[in-house]
Amino acid sequence: MIENKALSMNIESRLSFEEFRKEVLNDYRLACVSREVSLLARREVLTGKAKFGIFGDGKEVAQVAMSKYFKPGDFRSGYYRDQTVAFATGIATPEQFFSQLYADPDQQHDPFSGGRQMNSHFATPNLDKDGTWLNLADMKNSAADMAPTAGQMPRSVGLAYASKMFREVEALHDLKHLSDNGNEICFATIGDASTSEGHFWESMNAAGVLQVPLAVFVWDDGYGISVPRKYQTTKNSISAALEGFRKTDGTNGFDIYNVKGWDYAGMCEVFEAAIRKIRETHVPALFHVEEITQPQGHSTSGSHERYKSKERLSWEKDFDCNLKMRSWILENALCDEETLVNIEAEAKTTSQDARKAAWEKYITPIKAEVQHFTTLASPVADAAGANAELVSQQVRELQANREPQRRDILKAASIILVKHKALKADPAVQALQQYYNNYLQAEKENYNSYLHATGANSILNVPVVPAAYNEDAITLNGYEVLNKYFDQLISNNPKVFAFGEDVGKIGDVNQGFAGLQQKHGPLRITDTGIRELTIMGQGIGMALRGLRPIAEIQYLDYLLYGLQPLSDDVASLQYRTKGIQHCPIIVRTRGHRLEGIWHSGSPMGMIINSLRGMNVCVPRNMVQAAGMYNTLLQANEPALVIESLNGYRLKEKLPSNLETFTVPLGIPEVLKEGTDVTLVTYGSMTRILEEAIVTLEEMGISCELIDVQTLLPFDIHHSIVKSLQKTNRIAFIDEDVPGGGTAFMFQQVMEQQGGYRWLDVAPRTLSAQAHRPAYGSDGDYFSKPNTEDVVKIVMEMMEE
Repeated sequence: MIENKALSMNIESRLSFEEFRKEVLNDYRLACVSREVSLLARREVLTGKAKFGIFGDGKEVAQVAMSKYFKPGDFRSGYYRDQTVAFATGIATPEQFFSQLYADPDQQHDPFSGGRQMNSHFATPNLDKDGTWLNLADMKNSAADMAPTAGQMPRSVGLAYASKMFREVEALHDLKHLSDNGNEICFATIGDASTSEGHFWESMNAAGVLQVPLAVFVWDDGYGISVPRKYQTTKNSISAALEGFRKTDGTNGFDIYNVKGWDYAGMCEVFEAAIRKIRETHVPALFHVEEITQPQGHSTSGSHERYKSKERLSWEKDFDCNLKMRSWILENALCDEETLVNIEAEAKTTSQDARKAAWEKYITPIKAEVQHFTTLASPVADAAGANAELVSQQVRELQANREPQRRDILKAASIILVKHKALKADPAVQALQQYYNNYLQAEKENYNSYLHATGANSILNVPVVPAAYNEDAITLNGYEVLNKYFDQLISNNPKVFAFGEDVGKIGDVNQGFAGLQQKHGPLRITDTGIRELTIMGQGIGMALRGLRPIAEIQYLDYLLYGLQPLSDDVASLQYRTKGIQHCPIIVRTRGHRLEGIWHSGSPMGMIINSLRGMNVCVPRNMVQAAGMYNTLLQANEPALVIESLNGYRLKEKLPSNLETFTVPLGIPEVLKEGTDVTLVTYGSMTRILEEAIVTLEEMGISCELIDVQTLLPFDIHHSIVKSLQKTNRIAFIDEDVPGGGTAFMFQQVMEQQGGYRWLDVAPRTLSAQAHRPAYGSDGDYFSKPNTEDVVKIVMEMMEE
C-alpha cells in the first residue's frame, strides 16, 4: 500500500514537472516570437513598407510572466509596447500586429483600429451594434490604446473602480455578463519615464484612496527616449519615490513590489501571489519592473547608440531578458540546447509567415485596384482630343510602383480627369469619373467613418417623447426639478452612478443631488477629491465596462483639468477603434453667467474643437437638461452636459413624465417665431434675448428666437437656414470669446447650410469680450453680451 502511494505521488510529481516544463517552454516560445516580430517590423519601416514603428523588445519575459495571471474579465489598459501581452493573452496575433503596422484599413485584418492607429494599439469590442453589451466577464479585454504618455492611467482607475462597484453594490450582482462579483483586475502598464506625468501621480493617489483592484506595471529601462532616469524621477526610482504611498496596517494606499525584468522565475513567484491578493482584497499594487533593456532603442525614428554609453550597451546585451531566460532554462535542465535552437528557429518562421501573410492581405486588393484603374484609364487615351501621353504616363507610373497606395490610384485618376475636363461627355472619361467617385467614397468610409456611434447605440435613433404636464403641474426651482429627476433615475436604473466634488454629502454645490446620498448610499452618489482628471478617468473606465456614470466637473472653468482624457481618449474612441468600442460617459457640469473669472466660463470654441466625437449639450433650463439626460441614457455615446449656472433657482413646471421624456439632440427649438430677424443662441443667453425681444417688438421689429439646444450635433435637419429664408437677417449670439462658439454656428449655417444665399444684410456675431469675465454685476455687464447689446445689433441690421 505504501509502495503504491509512493508510486502514485511519483507519477503525479513527474506529470506536474512535465506540465511546468511545457509551460516554461511555451512562455519562452512566445518571448522569441515577439522579439522576432519586433526585429522584422523595424526592418519593414526602414525599407518603407510601414511609416513608423514602436516595439516591445526587451520587455518580452516580464510581459509573458504578467500575462500568466491575466484572466477572462480582466482589462488591460496599457502602454504602446505591450505587444507581448497582446500575444500572450490572445488579444492579438503577430499577423494582426503586422496588419496594423501596414495600416491595413480592412477590419478583418486589423480588428483593433482598421488601420487608423499605429502598431501596438490594441482594443477589444464591448458592445454589439444592436446596443447589447458583450459578455465582458468571459473575455480578455483591452481598453483602446493611445499614444499620449500616461494617458491610460486615469481610465485605469475607473476600470478597476467598476470592479469595486460590481462587488459592493448588490443591485449589480445579476449582471453576470459584465462582471464575476467584481473579481476583475485592471492591468495598467506604463513606461518608467511617463511616471513623471501628473496623470500617473493623480491616478496612483486616487487608486490608493479608493482601494480598487488596479495592478500597475512600470517597465523601467532607465531612459525616457534619450533622457536618463536620474533626470526624470526623485531618488532615481519610482518605487522609492512612492514609498509614502505604501499600504501598512490600518492605512489605505497600495502595495509595492520590485522585480527584475530578466528574472522569469522571480517575477512569476511575485506576480502569482500579489495578483491573487489584488483580486481577493481589492488592494491596488505597483510593480516596479527594473533592469529592462531596449535592444532596438526607442523607436524607428532614431538610434539609442547616440545617447547610451558603450558600457550601458554592453550591459543591455548581457542582461537581455530572452538571453537570461534561455540561460535559466538550461541551468535548470528544463530542456537541452537543441530544443531551444528549434524553438528559436520556429519563432523566426512564425514571425516571417505572419509578416508575409499580413503584407499579402494588405497589398493584393490595392494591386487589383491598380489593374481596375488601368482598364478604365487606358481607353481615355483613345478619345478624340485626349492627351494620350499624359494618360499613358499615369498608367505606366502606377503599374511600375511595386508598393502602390490607395492615394496613388486616386491621384492618377484625378490628374487624368482634371486634364480632360473638356471631354467629360466622352464615355471613357465618364466611366473613369464614375470609378473615381465610387472609389473615393468607399475609401472615405474606410478612413472617415465612425466618429459617432451608429444604429441602436446612436443618440440620433432615440425616440422623441415630448414632456407632458398635468393641468395642476407644480412649479419648482430648477435645482428641485433636477433633484426629483436624479432621485427617480438612481432608484430605477442600477447602472447609474453619480460622483464628483461635493456631489455626495451636501448634494452638489447647487443641490441637484441634495439628500440623495442619504437615500441611495455613498456608492451610488459619491464625493471625490479635487481631482478632475481622475474623476473623468473614473467615469471612462466605468462606462467601458457597461455602467452609466454621471461624472461631475463642478464648474465648467475646471474642465481643462479633465479635458485631455475626454479629448484624446473618449472623443476619439469610436473613430480610432472603427466603431468596436464604446464609452457612454456623461460629464455633468455648469457654466455661463455667474460672477467672476473662474466661475463664469463659456469656452465653447475650445470644447467644440477638442471634443469632436462627443455630444455637447447646452440646455437653457433644468427640465430641458433632464430630457437630454434621458436621451443620452437610452443610447451609448459620450456627452458633456453644461447646465446654466444662473438657472438653478428659476421657476419651472414639473413634467409628469420626468424620467421618460426625451429631448432630441441636434434639433434646435424655435422659442418664438418672427419675420424680421433670426437670433440664434443657447444656454443662459436665451433669457437675455427674450428680454431684448420685448424691447425690439415695442419698436415694431419681429424676432425669431432659436435655441440650438446642442452644439454637437448641430442642427442636423438645417432648420436654422429655413428661418433665415424667411427673415433674411441673422445674428449668432453666445458668451464665448470672439471667434468661439459664434464662429462655429456662423460657419455651420452660412457655409454648411448655404445660408449666405438668403442674406439681405451682413450677418452678425455677438459674443463676450476676449478677456475673462470680471467679478461683480458690473463686471458681468461689461464682459458678456447684455440686453442693450442685443437691441443695438438688431437695430443696426434693420437700418442697414
